Amino acid sequence: MTATSAKDTTTEERLNSEGIQHQRQWWMSVLARSTLSDLQDLVPLLPAKETYHHIKKPEIGTVMVEARAGGAGRRFNFGEATMTRCVIQLSSGVLGFSYALGRDKTKAEQAALIDALLQMGQPDVKSAIMSRLQVIEARLQAEKDLRSRKAAATKVNFFTLVRGEG
Repeated sequence: MTATSAKDTTTEERLNSEGIQHQRQWWMSVLARSTLSDLQDLVPLLPAKETYHHIKKPEIGTVMVEARAGGAGRRFNFGEATMTRCVIQLSSGVLGFSYALGRDKTKAEQAALIDALLQMGQPDVKSAIMSRLQVIEARLQAEKDLRSRKAAATKVNFFTLVRGEG
């Protein structure tokens, strides 16, 4: 093995790792924004034999929400929001995490379980869950677009007229 091939292997592993990290960030985002009913619709896709225990039982806390004036200005503390988090460990040792706005402990536990199962990488389970998550994301995006259109319809443009002195 030459030094170049060892470097290429390391680069390949790093790129693969970054791809997995990016994919996980995507599914964690979708799980966090999903409703409990969305997650419960995924339960039939989960392997029945998989057992888990809690590392951190679902717990409710608060987080500080930051905002930017005009969307681009300096950051400021907008306020606090309630969130729920959970960490589970599958019998295989894989950890699953979830953080979600709100106080729904069941949703947090379901999301952590789905996160862990997606990390296991069982191709049939992963592809079935990922395809459902894509549908959920499309619906969430459509709902966001609808809210944006409704808000834009209420926008008022204020202007001033320059009057000549005369």
